[in-house]
Amino acid sequence: MEILGKEAMKTIKRALMGVLAFSGLFFAGAAMAVGDSPGGPAVNEINLQPPATKIAEELYSLHTFMLILCTVIFIGVFGVMFYSIFAHRKSKGHKAANFHESTTVEIIWTIVPFIIVVLMALPATKTVVAMKDTTNADLTVKVTGYQWKWGYDYVKGPGEGISFLSTLATPRAETDGRQPISDTYLQEVDNPLVVPVDKKIRIITTANDVVHSWYVPAFGVKQDAIPGFVRDTWFKADKTGTFRGFCTELCGKEHAFMPVVVKVLSAEDYAAWVDGEKKKMAAGADDPNKTYTLAELTERGSKVYAANCAVCHQPNGKGAGAFPALDGSKIANGPIAEHVSLVLKGKNAMPSWAPTLSDVEIASVITYERNSWGNHTGDILQPKQVADARNGKLPEGGNHLADAGAGAAAGASGAAAASGGEAASGAAPASAGAAGSDSSASAPQASLPASVYFETGKSALPADAKAAVDAAAAWAKAHPDAKFTLSGFTDRTGSADANAKLAKSRAQAVRDALKAAGIAEDHIILKKPETITGGADAKEARRVEISAAA
Repeated sequence: MEILGKEAMKTIKRALMGVLAFSGLFFAGAAMAVGDSPGGPAVNEINLQPPATKIAEELYSLHTFMLILCTVIFIGVFGVMFYSIFAHRKSKGHKAANFHESTTVEIIWTIVPFIIVVLMALPATKTVVAMKDTTNADLTVKVTGYQWKWGYDYVKGPGEGISFLSTLATPRAETDGRQPISDTYLQEVDNPLVVPVDKKIRIITTANDVVHSWYVPAFGVKQDAIPGFVRDTWFKADKTGTFRGFCTELCGKEHAFMPVVVKVLSAEDYAAWVDGEKKKMAAGADDPNKTYTLAELTERGSKVYAANCAVCHQPNGKGAGAFPALDGSKIANGPIAEHVSLVLKGKNAMPSWAPTLSDVEIASVITYERNSWGNHTGDILQPKQVADARNGKLPEGGNHLADAGAGAAAGASGAAAASGGEAASGAAPASAGAAGSDSSASAPQASLPASVYFETGKSALPADAKAAVDAAAAWAKAHPDAKFTLSGFTDRTGSADANAKLAKSRAQAVRDALKAAGIAEDHIILKKPETITGGADAKEARRVEISAAA
């Protein structure tokens, strides 16, 4: 038995040595497959990234200090313990002492840890306080987290007014394993955040859907982005270059696909970048009143789709898992009003794109979806129709599923066939209303959503709000169990907190008007304020929208 035990131990030892050797070769090969990421993590990096700000330097020093202190404590405690065990072992004739307590020892091991904790807390507290000081910033940038990209809005300082989305630029061929990965795999974007060197940059974070977190290790900056809340942090880069980070809050399917890239430029280069961006924005500004051709809209729509929609619905429109296919779908081939409403308001896992995309972008991507893959409706949605839809007037037509049903009924009259097609396809009541239906169900739905427009800076209910309130009352009468959502809108000018409070006050004023019209308070849902972006009319940022709850 003893011999068998020794042989078994030898076998286990050989197996462990083999596993360790193989693991070493495997990880060495993996490390050689890629190089250091410029501005990001290095191969076999076991320490913090080289600091690029004073705060990051302090964090690096704190990390080193805490590590040394803990190592000294570890060596001291275990050194004394092992020495005591070895030097006073029973085989040398030592006997265990028999005692209960020592006041001196109790005092010592209370005072010593207290001193250690104070030594650790003092520099850490100093650094934390400095991290929270966002005053006197030279440049303020609002960072908004989306599934799955970052939005950057320059709200104060040099570059004020510049706004763009930052989306992963790593080719899908790399993420799908169809080609070798690059050194910047999942760490490259189409539009990085650009800031000047040696300037205090205040970062204001929020989110449009779920919780995200904006993190750049070289800056020592990590700030959560929470829907409905505003948080801020700051950094001051002391050298130029490109610095990389990522979202550090698990935010869904493409969490790993929303990196943070910050490009730090000299003062001269930054001024040139700002000038170039403003010229580019002026030259490429969309005209929401222009009538676009099908080719123009589909070309633009393909880019909007790739940047915003393909991540869930797939580039080929086939969908994946919980995300439905668009190729051959009832939405892309059904009433265009339903398609527009879905994009503007969202549904289930799909967020509302109204605050994110402009009228031109929404018009182009919907036109693209209705005329791509197996969808060939020939429908054209103009930006003006999207602007009208934001105000509650949805476009008509586009019910190609109904048309197909009508064509199948060859023996019926034209009117009967159309009517039958609508019934078979489940066309929206809005479409039925457009066809001349006077049913009690279609009329109220056609009147919602309705909007109440407020005067600048005021929350008092305007005189012309009666029409919107009456529309909601009519809907409530026809649908006794219906509930309503009130959405207050704002824009990016001024204080975000003040705008949010004003939008909330306006929504509450509309709520009170609905209650006075006989709608129960528990049937009224106040949604968080939404931010207007893109080419919408300025008054759209001063409205409260009354919608039927889904």
